[in-house]
Amino acid sequence: MNRAALAPRARHSPRLDDVEAKIACTSDGLRLHVEVLAPDRADAPTLLLANGLGGKLYAWEPFLERFAGRYRIVTWDYRGLFRSERPRRTKALSIPHHAADAIAILDAEGVERATLVGWSMGVQVSLETALEYPERVEGLILLNGTFGHAFQTGLQPLVRLPGFPLLLHGVVERLTRQPTRLADWVRAAARSEFHLALVGRLLARLFGDPRLEDMYRQYCEDVFGESFPIYLRLFQELDAHSVYHLLPEVRAPTLVVSGGLDWLTPARQSFAVARRIPDARHVHLRLGSHFALLEAPERVLSACEELLARKAPASLAEVGRP
Repeated sequence: MNRAALAPRARHSPRLDDVEAKIACTSDGLRLHVEVLAPDRADAPTLLLANGLGGKLYAWEPFLERFAGRYRIVTWDYRGLFRSERPRRTKALSIPHHAADAIAILDAEGVERATLVGWSMGVQVSLETALEYPERVEGLILLNGTFGHAFQTGLQPLVRLPGFPLLLHGVVERLTRQPTRLADWVRAAARSEFHLALVGRLLARLFGDPRLEDMYRQYCEDVFGESFPIYLRLFQELDAHSVYHLLPEVRAPTLVVSGGLDWLTPARQSFAVARRIPDARHVHLRLGSHFALLEAPERVLSACEELLARKAPASLAEVGRP
């Protein structure tokens, strides 16, 4: 079995040592890096994790500790990021392309239907997949995300600032020009030991979990590493995409989780998603940030258990808790 490469970290879940690395091919011929945690039972249901713009499986550790073994857990590096191939055309980074990739991965794994679990960017990918391929989606778990137009509310937790989305597009385009001192400065500042230690330790102490320091350090290394230009382009794709008008058509059982202190995807977006999807359940963490799963794992995971039981009550009884 090929093990997925992990950056050195002080602490991580033993589940991460059991990850199998695979390759799946997209409809337009790209090779995607896929990671799978095989279940204890061959007939176990599948959870497809759609990552945020930053973060890999290490950002899901509480989720893995709760559900690995009972479920087949599958995730992937988005096209253009990390170990997945980059498309020739920037337009092929659109959210519909990522949704098609999700289906290609399910096909490669021989999975007919799965519950989609999206965080941040993964919420838009999951919603697009559920609307475009409803027959393949058993349920939706949407953590700290939005229905679309990410620049309209991102970095604006309280009020929308006139002209701010255009400003963000301008900043992104300047940072992606070849090469700029500004981009180099941003990357160096974000990966500086002072910044990583200060913010990482603050998060760890605030929420009482030392793993948050490791997670934040790895998160910044990923975001501001070699894939930084693609990250910036994907931010623009997140702003170009929206399924607000289609949310009432979602038929899969849905859980929405939001944080009151989330300044990347403000909670008002999650309230709109939960309000417009029929019978969706919304768990709002008043003091939660963009990392609700890591900050309040028990509350979030208990809600996930309820959603999964609602989706397929027989599956929980058949597979059982370890």
